[in-house]
Amino acid sequence: MGFLTYLRRDLEQILFSDRDPHAIPSMDGAFSPNERLDQATPIGDPLPGADAVAEASDGAICVSAGRKVWRLSGARYKDRSVFAEFDSDVGGLAFHPDGRLLACTARGLAAVEPSGRTSYLSEAEGEPLRCLTAVAVAPDETIFACDGSTRHRADAWCVDLMERNSLGRIIVCGPELQDARVLLRGLNYPGGAVVSTRGELWFIESFAHRLSCAAISGPGVVAEPRSVIRNMSGYPSRLGRSRDGGFWLSIFAVRTHLVEFVLREDDFREEMMRTIPPEYWVAPALSTTGDCLEPMQTGGIKALGIQKPWAPPRSYGLLARLDADGEVVETLHSRVGGRYHGITAAIETAQGLVIVSKGSGRVLLHQTDTET
Repeated sequence: MGFLTYLRRDLEQILFSDRDPHAIPSMDGAFSPNERLDQATPIGDPLPGADAVAEASDGAICVSAGRKVWRLSGARYKDRSVFAEFDSDVGGLAFHPDGRLLACTARGLAAVEPSGRTSYLSEAEGEPLRCLTAVAVAPDETIFACDGSTRHRADAWCVDLMERNSLGRIIVCGPELQDARVLLRGLNYPGGAVVSTRGELWFIESFAHRLSCAAISGPGVVAEPRSVIRNMSGYPSRLGRSRDGGFWLSIFAVRTHLVEFVLREDDFREEMMRTIPPEYWVAPALSTTGDCLEPMQTGGIKALGIQKPWAPPRSYGLLARLDADGEVVETLHSRVGGRYHGITAAIETAQGLVIVSKGSGRVLLHQTDTET
C-alpha cells in the first residue's frame, strides 16, 4: 500500500504538472501576525462550547453553546438568558426575517418561533441532515444550509478531515422548510455560507481551504460557482457580512506542514486513527491543553517561561475581513500562547464586532476602526 501511495504521487506530478500544489501560503501582507484578538474584551462569563452567533432584529445576539442557545442583550451584551434548548449540540445560527431563529442541530435544521414552537427539516432527497454547520437566508426568504458530511456528525469534523472525505452538500429549501433539495454536492466540508448584498451565495469548503461564490439567479437557483480564494493558510469556518459590503471570515485553525504531511501519508494516518485517541492525533485543534501527550510539543516549547509565539501552532486564533470582491483587507490574530483560539464565527453589530472563540469558550467584543 505504501509503495502504491508513492507511485501514485509521482505519477500525478508527472502527468499533471500544472495542478495546484496546494502549498500553505505564507502569512504575510494582510495576514501578517499580530495580537489584535487578544486585545478584544470578553463578554461576561465563559460559555463552554460557544460556537456561532446571530443578531436579532432588536439588537440582541444569540450564541449557540452546547445544547443551548443563549440570548445576550443590553449594553455590551451584559444581560444573559437561555433562548432555546435542544436534545443535541447546536451549531450555526441565523435569524429569518419573520423573527424565527434557524439553528443547526444533529436532528436537522430547527426553526424556533418567537412563541417557542419549533419545527425541523431533517432530510433532503432522502438523506438525513446530521452534520449541519451553517445556515443563511436570502432576501426572498429562501434558506441555504451547509451539510458538512453525509457520514459524520459535526462534532466529528476531525475524523472527516483525516478520512479525506468530500461528502459535503449545500441544501436549499423554502421559507417554511419545505421542498428541500440538494443544491451542490461533493463539497469538501462546507462550513459557512452567507448571501451577499449583490445577491450571491458565498460559501467555504473548510478542508479544501477554499472560498467560492455563485450568483443567485432565482428562488433556490444558483449559477456555476467560481473560486474566490483557492488556497488559504488556515481552515476557514463561518462567514458574516460586514457593514461595508464585505465579509468577516472565521478561521478555526491554521495549517502546518506536519499535518499536511500526515494527510498525504495514508498508511501512517490510518494507523494513527486506529491506535491513538483522537485528542492526540496529529491534526488541527481548536485549543491547546498542554497535555504532554499532545503532538507538536517540541515546536511549542517555552523560552524563559513564555511559549514562543512563532512556534508551529497546535491551535491558533485568526479572523479575516474581506472586501466585497473577496480580497483580504485585514486580519486579527491570537498567536501561539494567546488566549483566544479556535475562531468559529463573527458578526458586526451596532455595539462592535462580536467574535466567538470556541477554543476558549469565550464570546468577545472588539471595536472596529470605523467604530472607535
